[in-house]
Amino acid sequence: MGEDVQTKLTPGKLAGLTAVADGRGVIAAVAMDQRGLLKNMLARELGVSEPPAKMMSEFKQLVARTLTKHASSILLDIEYGLEATKNINGKGLLLAYEHAGYTPDQPERLPSLMAGWSALRIKETGASAIKILVYFTPFEKEWVNEQKKAWVERVGAECRAVDMPLFLEFLGYPVHGEDQAGIEYASRKPEIVLHSMKEFSKDRYGADVLKLEVPVQMAYVEGTKAFKGEKLHTRLEAMELMRTAAALTDKPMIYLSAGVSSEVFVETLELVAESGVQFHGVLAGRATWQDGVPVYAKQGPAALEEWLNTIGAQNVKNVNRVLKSARPWYEARRMQA
Repeated sequence: MGEDVQTKLTPGKLAGLTAVADGRGVIAAVAMDQRGLLKNMLARELGVSEPPAKMMSEFKQLVARTLTKHASSILLDIEYGLEATKNINGKGLLLAYEHAGYTPDQPERLPSLMAGWSALRIKETGASAIKILVYFTPFEKEWVNEQKKAWVERVGAECRAVDMPLFLEFLGYPVHGEDQAGIEYASRKPEIVLHSMKEFSKDRYGADVLKLEVPVQMAYVEGTKAFKGEKLHTRLEAMELMRTAAALTDKPMIYLSAGVSSEVFVETLELVAESGVQFHGVLAGRATWQDGVPVYAKQGPAALEEWLNTIGAQNVKNVNRVLKSARPWYEARRMQA
């Protein structure tokens, strides 16, 4: 495939990326496409095996209509989030195309798409962009990774065909039986992130924006507030890894919060900014709204709305403050409008 595939954006991709960014061209987006995770969080708080679908939908609606006041766009899902798309304060909309979740009996975490949907149908909902998530590690079996690569290629081709931007999210995972929060996995994380960055920046995948993790676990970075006592990296070493990862792509990069607290996510972004990495925004999920789950489960929708309009809004504003260091997406080397 020619090296100039992404140098000139098509009208649909340009319109979609413009719609999900703010006036500066920075993607300041909230992620609310969580499904299995949100189910588990609500179930735990409610003391039930599974929360009603109505609660899943209502939670997403409340997050969407409050937090989009302070964001450039929101990422929602097809399964429980379509009602929430109706009130997002005129901001941009991304929809997740993948079927969420994996189970312990499926350690390879092979991806699949939402049944009964296509890129064309997502476009017909009024969405500005499509997002897919693939779990990826170079330490996985080759046949697994080849399936995953082909899957991303197919979705990339679909998005090209309907002229919509594709946001590609890749997440590392453990394959050696280690704890994902432990130091053994954290020591592998730089290699996992760097390998994934290099692979999915290839034009064959058709990604327009990369949604990525930082290549370190902040709990193991000495000198940060998130540091827990076991050192893998100094702050300077962590920043060098961030620069090394960023140098592997010439596509717009936005960071995900990976389930950390709001405070840790903000500190992470501050370290990215200090490193001098040219990033283009965020798709911030749990860091902004996760502490509202027990409020909703125990006190109901009105209490959640109040929490979102105060603490939740402040969480988004704290992220936005760091985004002053972010650059417009169209300054990425191969995404000229």
